[in-house]
Amino acid sequence: MIREAPEASVAPVLSTPAAYIFADDVGPEKPPRQSRLSSEQIHLRYEIDRTVAEIKRGRWKRIALQFPDELLSDAPAVFEYLDRQLHRKGPGPEEPKQPTEQSSINTTEKPSSTMQESYPEKLFILGDTSYGACCVDEIAAEHVNADVVVHYGRACLSPTARLPVIHVFTRQPLNLARVVETFELLYPDHDQSIILMADLMYAIYVPDVGNILSGHGYRSIFITDIVHNPSSPIPNRTVPESVSADATQLQEWQLFHISDPPASLLLTLASRVSTIHVFPTTAGSLTPPIVASHVSSSVALRRRYALLTSVSTASIFGILINTLSVKNYIRIVEHVKTCISAAGKKSYTFVVGKINAAKVANFSEIGAWVVVGCWESSLIDSKDFWRPILTPFELELALVGDEARVWTGQWSSNFQSLLKGTEEGSSNAAMAKPALHSEECAATVAEEDAGSEGESDPPEFDLRTGRYVSQTKPMQKRLQGHGQRQGHQRQEGSLVRRNKGEVATIGNQVSPGAEFLRSSRTWKGLGSDVDIGYEFDESSYGAPIEEGRSGLAKGYTTAETSTRA
Repeated sequence: MIREAPEASVAPVLSTPAAYIFADDVGPEKPPRQSRLSSEQIHLRYEIDRTVAEIKRGRWKRIALQFPDELLSDAPAVFEYLDRQLHRKGPGPEEPKQPTEQSSINTTEKPSSTMQESYPEKLFILGDTSYGACCVDEIAAEHVNADVVVHYGRACLSPTARLPVIHVFTRQPLNLARVVETFELLYPDHDQSIILMADLMYAIYVPDVGNILSGHGYRSIFITDIVHNPSSPIPNRTVPESVSADATQLQEWQLFHISDPPASLLLTLASRVSTIHVFPTTAGSLTPPIVASHVSSSVALRRRYALLTSVSTASIFGILINTLSVKNYIRIVEHVKTCISAAGKKSYTFVVGKINAAKVANFSEIGAWVVVGCWESSLIDSKDFWRPILTPFELELALVGDEARVWTGQWSSNFQSLLKGTEEGSSNAAMAKPALHSEECAATVAEEDAGSEGESDPPEFDLRTGRYVSQTKPMQKRLQGHGQRQGHQRQEGSLVRRNKGEVATIGNQVSPGAEFLRSSRTWKGLGSDVDIGYEFDESSYGAPIEEGRSGLAKGYTTAETSTRA
C-alpha cells in the first residue's frame, strides 16, 4: 500500500540558512560555450539572406532580434552580417560568394532596384525574454519602438497581438541516412498510415525524408508542413484531408517525430494518434545503433488528472499571466475569472514574469494556480511548487462536480480553443471540447445555488486526504446577497462590528484573501505587532496626536525646541 506524504500546512522555507551565506557554492563545471560558427554556417543556420529580403520587403526600419539564451553567443555575428547586408557595406572577408545547395532551400529572388535603395534600418538585440523563449517578446520590442521582431530558435508560433514576426528556426544538421534507416526498421509494412513530422529546427528536412521513403516503396506517408495554427489537430502542422473533414480519423495514423517534442505536444497528441515514435537528435544518441523510442503519455495524463481532482476543493485560485503578447490572452483571463466566480470561488490575478517556485510560494493563501500563456509554456510541472498549477482547460474540468466530471483522456493546452465562437477554437472543438464555457458555467452554478439554502449543501471532502473541507465556495451568491442586505441596512461609510465566524469583507464583498490575512498570517506589515486598544475596547482611546520633527536632516527641530525658542 502506497501512502502519500502528509500535506504541508505552511509554505516551504525558501531562504538560505545563515550558516551558508558565505559558503562557496561550487557546482558542476559548466559546459563550454558553443564554438563559434563559420561565416557560411552563420548564413545557413540563421538564414541571413531570407531575413534581409523580408525586412526590405516590409520596409521596416527598427528591427528587434530576439535570441534564446543558448544562441546568444552567435548574436554579435548575426547582427554584423544583417547590418552589413541591410546597409550594403560589401561582403565580409569570409562571406560565401555563392550559395550552397543547402542554403538555396529558402533563398529568395534577387532584390529589385527598389529594395536596393538605402534605408536607415537599425537593429536591436533582445537578450533576455520577459517570459518563455518560445514566445515573441513584444514588450521588450516595444521598449525600443521596434517595427518587427526576428525570432530565432524554436517557437510556439502563437498568434501575436501587435507586431509582425519573422521566424528563423535555426536549422540544425541531420543525418538523413540514419533517419531513413531507423524508419525502415521501425515500419516494415509499406502500407501503414504514417505522419512524418519534425521539430521546427529539423522541419526543413521532412520533405527530403518523405521523398526518399516514397522512393523506397512507402505508399501512405503524409509529409507535414508548418502552419501558424496551434489549434490544428496537430498543433502548427498540416493534417491529411481525411482528418480535416473528421478529426477523429487522426487516431488511425501513427506519428514518426524527428527530435524530442515538447511535453505539451506529447500530451496533446497522446489520445489523437495511434502511436508516437521519436527519433533522437541529441549528441549522445547519434552513435549507432539509433533506435526510435515509443512514447507513452498515459502516466503523465494520469498525473494531470490527479492534479485537477486535487484542487476541486480549493476555495482561492491564483491566475498567473505568463504572456503579454499572445493574441486573446485578456479574453481568456476574463473567461477564467468568470468560471471561478460562477463556481462560488475567489480568484486573484498575478503578473510575475518568469514563473518559479519562490515567487508563487509568497502567496500561501492561494489553493491552486492557473497559468495563462502560450500552448507550450502553460504546461508546468508543479512537483517543485507548493500548490498545483493547472491550464485553463484543466481548470474547467476541476470546477465540474465530482459526479459530473468525466475524464475522456483528451487534453489541450491551447486556450484559444476554449474561447467560444473564435476562429482559432473551431478547428479542434470536436477533439478537445471544454467542460463548460463562461455562460454555461454561470448558468449551471446559478441553478445549483437556486436550489440550495444555507446548510442544505452536502459536505465536501478532499479526495486525496479524505479530510472535510469547510469552505470550498466562499463567494457563493447567498453569501454575497447576505453581505449586500447588511450593507443596505446601514449607512455607507459607517463602522459595524464584525460577528464571530463571519468571513472578512471589503466593500461589503466577501474577501477570502483578507480573511486569510486576518486569521492565518503571523506578520501583517509594519506595526502589526502592536495591539490597538480601541479595536477591542470601545471605552479606550488611542494616544493623542503630537507634532513630530521638522526641518533638515542635519538639524531637526521638535515641538519642544520650537516652544523654548
